[in-house]
Amino acid sequence: MDIFSKRRHFLSNQLETNSVAVLFGSEETLRNGDVNFPFRQNSNFSYLTNFPESESIAVLDNENFIIFCKEKNKLKEQWDGEILGPENAKLYGATQGIPIDEYEKVLPSLVKDRDNIYCFESFIPKLKKLLPNYEAIIKPLDFEVSKMRAIKSQEELQIIEEACRISSLAHMRAMKSVKPGMYEYQLEAEYVHEFMSQGARACAYPSIVGGGKNACVLHYNENKDILNDGDLVLVDAGCEFKNYASDITRTFPVNGKFTKEQRDIYEIVLEASKKSIETVISGSNPLKAHETSIEIISQGLLDLGLLDGELNEIIESNRYFDFYMHRVGHYMGLDVHDVGGKDINGNWLDYAPGMITTIEPGIYINENLNVPDEYKNIGIRIEDNVVVTETGFKILTDLVPKEVNDIESLMNS
Repeated sequence: MDIFSKRRHFLSNQLETNSVAVLFGSEETLRNGDVNFPFRQNSNFSYLTNFPESESIAVLDNENFIIFCKEKNKLKEQWDGEILGPENAKLYGATQGIPIDEYEKVLPSLVKDRDNIYCFESFIPKLKKLLPNYEAIIKPLDFEVSKMRAIKSQEELQIIEEACRISSLAHMRAMKSVKPGMYEYQLEAEYVHEFMSQGARACAYPSIVGGGKNACVLHYNENKDILNDGDLVLVDAGCEFKNYASDITRTFPVNGKFTKEQRDIYEIVLEASKKSIETVISGSNPLKAHETSIEIISQGLLDLGLLDGELNEIIESNRYFDFYMHRVGHYMGLDVHDVGGKDINGNWLDYAPGMITTIEPGIYINENLNVPDEYKNIGIRIEDNVVVTETGFKILTDLVPKEVNDIESLMNS
């Protein structure tokens, strides 16, 4: 039994008696004219079926796994490439393959007399439209599958480790390639080149390459400005490998040398990174990691005189928020912001072996803050990917340097 069969078998056993699950794959999305965006399968559909094609539907219970998919078409295949066809659905563990054109006719018979139908919440309106006269209960499937996806298998961990290795090499390439006068998009190209050279065909998310004041914009991705001598550049970039994400951020000087003020801020973020990572152990809670980062960043800014007052008051009143306005991390897997981090009531779950989280503290000093000019427009984030193990944690992204001296040494080698 392969890993996808095991997942389906496990999930089927979680459903109530006399129930069936209906899963929808992604559809092609038009970019412009008659050109589509690159296709990517729905993460939940991929996790449970491994079926790669668009316009696919799966129906499963304890005994059956049926895939509705496109029929083979020689003319269309001449233009767009091979179509698997229903006859090949069994290669993916299906008990039966049915042409997608027949699903409106066949689906009602497959769910007839069931007490419950399970479906991912975002697709429930689509399912109800297909089954307007269905009287049984339609229930969301999201929480059960999110729990499964939160704990990565050894096969998944191996894929994610490779994604992290490739992304680490890309960050190192960029550190050695950057120079004053480059455009942000030219530095971005160094990442894409390394990703594809190493076998990763896609980015896990739009890359952020922000020099100078652009580093203070959390989701900046225009990547269009010149990188200036004396500025820092913040790069948040990671590849997707076999559908699994990596997510790394490093901040480094465009000219290869940190200024005193840049180094002052960087060392605060670096300490927050290290101390927060130490909390990523089984039984600890993500809230502790976040609180650790807040305390270290607040104390660091207080020591530099960029905040004033008493530490507890700064934290309780959220005055640090002008400088540090995001959480310290998120789960990562098939989605870069992955599912599985919270219980049914929305509370953060404790870390458990097999979970992967980012740890990404940051300080962002935009030009509107009341601080000395030499600190303005410094934006710094350091992000690593960390897996919880049985005995502690493992940093998957420690290949790429983050100590000041190591960064400067690599950049000037």
